[in-house]
Amino acid sequence: MKHPSLYQLNTRVLLHERGVARGRAATLDDFDDAFLDRIADRGFQWVWLLGVWQTGPAGRDVSRADPALRTALRSELPDLREDDITGSPFAVRAYETNRDFGGDRALAKLRERLARRKLRLLLDFVPNHTAIDHAWVDEHPEYYIHGSAEDLARQPQNYLSVKSKRGGQTILAHGRDPYFDGWRDTLQLNYRHAGFREAQITQLGAVADRCDGVRCDMAMLLEPEIITRTWGVRAQPSDGSPAKESPFWPEAIAAIRRRHPAFLFVAEVYWDMEFQLQQRGFDYTYDKRLYDRLHDGAAGPVRGHLQADPGFQDRSLRFLENHDEPRAASAFPREQHQAAAVVTFTAPGLRFFHEGQLEGRKVHVSMHVGRRPDEPVDEDLQAFYGRLLEVLQRPEAHDGAWQLLTCWPAWSGNATHEQFIASAWQAGERRLLSVVNYGPTQGQCYVTLPLPGLGGRMFTLVDLLGEAQYRRSGDELTTRGLYLDMPAWGRQIFDLRLG
Repeated sequence: MKHPSLYQLNTRVLLHERGVARGRAATLDDFDDAFLDRIADRGFQWVWLLGVWQTGPAGRDVSRADPALRTALRSELPDLREDDITGSPFAVRAYETNRDFGGDRALAKLRERLARRKLRLLLDFVPNHTAIDHAWVDEHPEYYIHGSAEDLARQPQNYLSVKSKRGGQTILAHGRDPYFDGWRDTLQLNYRHAGFREAQITQLGAVADRCDGVRCDMAMLLEPEIITRTWGVRAQPSDGSPAKESPFWPEAIAAIRRRHPAFLFVAEVYWDMEFQLQQRGFDYTYDKRLYDRLHDGAAGPVRGHLQADPGFQDRSLRFLENHDEPRAASAFPREQHQAAAVVTFTAPGLRFFHEGQLEGRKVHVSMHVGRRPDEPVDEDLQAFYGRLLEVLQRPEAHDGAWQLLTCWPAWSGNATHEQFIASAWQAGERRLLSVVNYGPTQGQCYVTLPLPGLGGRMFTLVDLLGEAQYRRSGDELTTRGLYLDMPAWGRQIFDLRLG
């Protein structure tokens, strides 16, 4: 599909809940058929299984020893227990399926079960760093960014002295981005080391053998200018080998696609580097900018964002929440939440939903824990998402042509048309019109529909999110336009039916 839908699962949390229900430790085999059928029936094409890789005791111990983290975790999970703190899944010790989850055999079996439902599997790739107990720390310390005793003394939060099996101590840098201190459960890989890059591509190839696509964590950190900004001369290979200056991603993506031509690459990316990563070869890049503008609550910047190059739009990943962001049901007031969802998920690109979002969960669960609190289902929000997902299964919504529409003042002096965001999908005789009053007051406007095939015909506009129906002539829709009078944060998706 040109515009597919993705469902993200927090593997450890969901397996914990299944284990409690079964009275034993659960593995990937315990994602039962009914659960997978429900995902497929909702119209998803991709499942992101978050955090399947093997982590180690070093990362877990760092998480448990962090008093600030422990305080934050208790705010999410008041009855926090020691064994709830499992460590971050982004401190990867080895790209092998976690033994707690059943290992590689269970992952392969689950992938087969997903494929039978026409669901494809997306897994994590964490390219910037490894866990501090990764095998490379002993076997290939030259693969990492090194520091000096002075670095460690001056910035102990960014460097770690590790004991080598070869004897002596080596000072290595924690993984980080240029704006924050290091992630203390990780060590920073050096993309200027040619031997490391070959090994990393081999490792990525082993991941690609197990799934249909990868979501690459903080993918922009590997760009040469970011490496220079963050590490400077410390990124010179510690073993004296010639530094490799070319960007990593085009080389890696090309290597994987020689073996897996249809393999999907998704980039978590910020700092206005989305287009750059698309040019490197990524199929989709995170669209945090749209999320931020919707959260701010002003329609104008959202419209402006959606007017960007269509090629960029088609390759953007749209979301209202994920494991890094607050739950949408807590970040947005209810009516604004639903309006923002209509704007987000009727736009082109990859539509990304987080498990629990559809049921209205509000508690954001840290990646450092393996349990979450019980929460009631928000039945009204669940019903809304159910209708929205049905709309997104329509062929025009995932394979049709999309366009942003112009909204005009309903009468002179009425500026509320500026609050409206309207767009349309069309595939042959199938047409959808999405209209949202993305503002805090009631508003009115006319929206013109420059769609082929409307002239000289009558249409019934059926609201797929509600009960409204209107009969209008195609000539009127393409000239004067459709008159809208909508409450604050009002949202409708119309099916334009002949007759």
